[in-house]
Amino acid sequence: MRVLHVSDVHVTVALTDLPWRDMVNKRLLGALNYKLRRFKQFQHAAKKLAALAEFAKKQHVDLVICTGDYTALGTEPEFVAARAAISGLAAIGSGYLTVPGNHDIYLNDSLADRRFERHFGAFLKSDAVPGAATDGPWPIARLISDEVAVVAVNSARPNPQVWRSSGRIPERQLEALKDLLAAPEIASRFVFVITHYAPRRPDGTPDTWTHGLENADAFLDVCKALKRGAILHGHIHHRFRLAVPSLTAEIFGAGSSTCEHREGLWLFDVTRDGLTAAPGRYTNGEYVV
Repeated sequence: MRVLHVSDVHVTVALTDLPWRDMVNKRLLGALNYKLRRFKQFQHAAKKLAALAEFAKKQHVDLVICTGDYTALGTEPEFVAARAAISGLAAIGSGYLTVPGNHDIYLNDSLADRRFERHFGAFLKSDAVPGAATDGPWPIARLISDEVAVVAVNSARPNPQVWRSSGRIPERQLEALKDLLAAPEIASRFVFVITHYAPRRPDGTPDTWTHGLENADAFLDVCKALKRGAILHGHIHHRFRLAVPSLTAEIFGAGSSTCEHREGLWLFDVTRDGLTAAPGRYTNGEYVV
């Protein structure tokens, strides 16, 4: 089975389309950053997502996994644009699986309005595996084929403080993840465990407490049960691959798949012998391995 991992696509909309009534909070500074930096970095995100869909077709991808951050500020117009932009990728192969990023659940209003679920709910359904969907839709457990399963946990949450963008996997989800990885339906397959936040930085160290996954060690302790699998994430806008001494499974960060001059992705082939991982990049208007 061939699996495409992308992340942090940050689909942009015009500043004039943003709902300014929602900006009397942290989003005001976020909008300034959007105008000065982020818009330039991601202004071609929708075009690149269309190119990603073409890449996936040419590479005969069976499954697409996106580890979150479809928006910059978690507003309704951004979600509408992002859902439209991933329509080609969502139609590839055996399906499309995803988790929200911290920019998608930017503030409490994004969460209260269930914006992510309303626009991406079709990709948040679990198969009938005991232990799935114990915290809303989370964890998500999907049996993709006789050989591959995906388990997704949500590490994103609102961060009203302007200086903070950290995440946390709720303990209830970690307990459920532990049970799922031991379930016969999951343990007999190669398992991709996916979440938004990186459990480690590219150099193997934990991320900062203001930016990283607060309970990364607890998450990795649970993932020690993975004997045939990989951990996929986003959040850090640099593609990397990391082996952690205490884990059998490797960690793969896709980086940002649409950020100007940093576009990254992973193309995985899963066989009975294990996993082959090929990095991808964007050049001359198309994605290549």
